[in-house]
Amino acid sequence: MTAAPSLANIVEIAGVTKRFPGVLALDRISVGFRAGEVHAVIGENGAGKSTLMNILAGDLRPDGGKLLVDGQEVKLSSPLDSRAHGITVVYQELALCPTMSVAENIMMSDMAARSAVSLLPRDMMRRKARAALTRLGMGGLDPDTKVGRLSVAEMQLVEIAGAIRQNARVLVLDEPNSALSKRESERLFEVVRQLRAEGVTVIYVSHHLREVLDIADRVTVMRDGRTIVTMDNEGLSEDQLIRAMVGRDLGAALQWSLQAEPRPEGDDAVLKVENLEAAGLEDVSFSVRAGEILGIGGLPDSGKDALGDALFGLCARRGKVTIDGKDLRGADPLAAIRLGMSFVPADRRGSGGLLRMSVADNVVSASLPRFSLAGFVRRGAVKREARAQVARLDARISHLGQKLGTLSGGNQQKIILGRSLVTNPRVLVLHEPTRGIDVGAK
Repeated sequence: MTAAPSLANIVEIAGVTKRFPGVLALDRISVGFRAGEVHAVIGENGAGKSTLMNILAGDLRPDGGKLLVDGQEVKLSSPLDSRAHGITVVYQELALCPTMSVAENIMMSDMAARSAVSLLPRDMMRRKARAALTRLGMGGLDPDTKVGRLSVAEMQLVEIAGAIRQNARVLVLDEPNSALSKRESERLFEVVRQLRAEGVTVIYVSHHLREVLDIADRVTVMRDGRTIVTMDNEGLSEDQLIRAMVGRDLGAALQWSLQAEPRPEGDDAVLKVENLEAAGLEDVSFSVRAGEILGIGGLPDSGKDALGDALFGLCARRGKVTIDGKDLRGADPLAAIRLGMSFVPADRRGSGGLLRMSVADNVVSASLPRFSLAGFVRRGAVKREARAQVARLDARISHLGQKLGTLSGGNQQKIILGRSLVTNPRVLVLHEPTRGIDVGAK
């Protein structure tokens, strides 16, 4: 039997404000999270969800307002402070070390507390890591496997396993199943329900409204840095959530956007793939015509995650890839761009965006020769192009010099997509393009 959530708040945000240069990210928001509840936080990209999560994680300090844990005001000045108060955050963007093993990543917090990795017995690391993985239904994963060899879905579950192992009282999950298969998502939901029954508070940040309605006890909607409403999840519908998120009815717009486009005429293929082989791929062949959208799906181990890397030349491969009849040979992303291919990867932090560089520099980073003269970058041209892409994709930024890493996940994705569009691609390869994108932005 599942225990009913307590009516007492374990964590309370009271009138919290956070400013960045030119942006009021949080505007006196107030929300309470009860012990033993699943509390969903939803909102459009740029609503302030990421800023709120970073404050709970101890990565950002509020400029005003109070944070209370068990009714006592606290200062969360670092992630260590948050963990000391029982708050653990699992971000949508992976925070794992790819060159370390699964066990080492899961046990990272224990390793950090010691003077050397060698002081942490390997057998104990494997045993505790395997126990955490088993709890997530991944007991068959070898703890000695390097994380860099895992799929994005497996990495996500490894990070969640590390958080669960710390016995958090408050577990914040930021888009936890954005890269998971249906089966893995169902297993995650089982774990969330189990944690709730054990009295753990789960703050669940998601753009997938159907899963919010399936898993949450209460839902808080954020918009433009404010908390709009907190509702009990009883009789709620997706339409109600969407209206609260965007402040308007998207029904007509969505109906228009989903109208089927006529299939392009002609048989000439822009992209031809013949007998492609690479790590995780074997004898893959297909073609795509001009103006055609080809959807490719499959389970995490099906090879779909490796296909984009192989097409774009990010890994060794065999077989033939041609664009407009021109052969794209070997592992050469620059050649792929020159021939008219662009690629938006699933892991925008690890391999997608240049987080410490400005929005403007990210937009033109794949097309610098177009914006250079005699070896010098034409900053005026860069700003004009960046401004055009920001407007085209409705990205929410404070200024073109803002660092990409300070944007919300969805706005980062828009800028990375804009970078690809600047190359004027004949073939655009998108891997999980709507990961972390809200319903209005889709």
